[in-house]
Amino acid sequence: MKKSYEQLRSHRWFGANDMRSFGHRSRTKQMGYALEDFQGKPVIAIVNTWSDLATCHSHFRTRAEEVKRGVWQAGGFPVELPAMSVSETYMKPSPMLYRNFLAMETEELLRSQPIDGVVLMGGCDKTTPGLLMGAISMNLPSIYFPAGPMLRGNWNGKVLGSGSDVWKYWAEKKAGNISDCEWSEMEDGIARSPGHCMTMGTASTMTAIAETLGLSLPGASSIPAVDANHSRMATQCGRRVVEMVWEDLKPSDILTVESFENAITADMAIGGSTNAIIHLVALAGRAGINLDLKKFDDISQHTPMIANLRPSGEYLMEDFYYAGGLRALLSKIKDLLKLDTKTVSGETLGESLATARVTNDEVIRPPGNPVSLSGGTAVLYGNLAPDGAVIKPTAAEPRLLQHKGPAVVFADYNDLSARIDDENLMVDENSVLVLQNAGPLGGPGMPEWGMLPIPSKLLRRGIRDMVRISDARMSGTAYGACVLHVSPESFIGGPLALVRDGDLIELDVPARKLELHVSENELADRRANWKPSPPHYARGFGALYAAHVTQAHKGCDFDLLQAGPATAEPEIH
Repeated sequence: MKKSYEQLRSHRWFGANDMRSFGHRSRTKQMGYALEDFQGKPVIAIVNTWSDLATCHSHFRTRAEEVKRGVWQAGGFPVELPAMSVSETYMKPSPMLYRNFLAMETEELLRSQPIDGVVLMGGCDKTTPGLLMGAISMNLPSIYFPAGPMLRGNWNGKVLGSGSDVWKYWAEKKAGNISDCEWSEMEDGIARSPGHCMTMGTASTMTAIAETLGLSLPGASSIPAVDANHSRMATQCGRRVVEMVWEDLKPSDILTVESFENAITADMAIGGSTNAIIHLVALAGRAGINLDLKKFDDISQHTPMIANLRPSGEYLMEDFYYAGGLRALLSKIKDLLKLDTKTVSGETLGESLATARVTNDEVIRPPGNPVSLSGGTAVLYGNLAPDGAVIKPTAAEPRLLQHKGPAVVFADYNDLSARIDDENLMVDENSVLVLQNAGPLGGPGMPEWGMLPIPSKLLRRGIRDMVRISDARMSGTAYGACVLHVSPESFIGGPLALVRDGDLIELDVPARKLELHVSENELADRRANWKPSPPHYARGFGALYAAHVTQAHKGCDFDLLQAGPATAEPEIH
């Protein structure tokens, strides 16, 4: 049933005949609004993560105005609220450190102010989960507005993909195959429009997941940032969220175990970023749903990867859009999806796919001719990762998916940087590179260091992939036989902290196994002699983060944000 005006949250601020509401109304009029502009209308927050250092969101000033246009058209009152820009490019030591900050800020922006519904504007990697985590906890009618991918990169007649081709050509430069002049030319051509990475990295993965969960309008995640359809979609979001307020359609009405299973299935079919596992676990936790890592692996093993996109395939997100986009891909795997889950459009997922079609079956493959017979991510267990680790098999050289070799251990990132290109480093193509102290607490913030560089002396010999193991993450645009998210992390004394140079490590992806071949007695001795490092932070947000962040297999969320009863509405005094 449609809500009445008196049932809106904003009515508590604006609707009463008392001194406090007088102040609220008069201050709104101070900005030039008339009473009829806002009274009796839903107040719609537009949470905008624009900043001059959020390069993926450089078009958001314009898009925010286009969202407002839709809100006005539908009879709402739009208010733009800036939120932290978690820029993947610039934030150190890791933007992952600040995902939970954005989630807290989003939740409190909405709770503390007269907001009835929200359009969440994000796209760069951590902004999607951060905004959604906050909105799920607040549980107001919410639509996620994805930034859209940038246009294809261009250099010397070659199509470039952000991230993926940076790693690829940097290896060639270190091997002496690319000049400084050519490298500079690539720098000018790899990122040439607003929008997030146009490979199937974390940004494209998470916006696709938001749509599959039902939190974005159907088709929204595939539209390139500079396409006119993106502007129209912005206005459509503004119109629809007003309707959702009157319908009282909230995240809790949309998010179910089935919708999360759909999201995992989509993630595997698109060959999504390994980061998606951490973010999905955190999102589910905010919805009161426990996602075990084994669920991801179970779904992966019977989901074909049919998106032929870099870094696991050939094409880019612009090609994906022209081939039909996410809706077309989901329509090809309907038999693996729960089609009766709800979406913000008011339709079920199945209804939203009714008119979708694939227009290029090289970009979106038929399930009978997939890029890979199983999904893009595998979950590993063993004495080196009791709580799990992940790998993207489709982005690794097949010869390395079953491998046993001696460890070459780096104590932290500084140690790695100092020694990886040392000509005297005892390493060959059979070695297993191990990076310690790069996890949620050790990094700090679990930086994207997991694609450890190949030693220069091996690059010159033509080696382009090795087994690499860490408790770090890696960019969704990265590739290689990189075992990531080893949990528990080494900083808190997990088994990874006990690895020494020369230890034999076995990786067996088909068997989902990661084993350190060292006796239990020797490991017990090492554990007894292990000494923890001092904390990175003594104050501020870093100290709060260290006190409350969970391990990778639990989503790296704050424990205090996934526990306890819902926070009460604020009193209006």
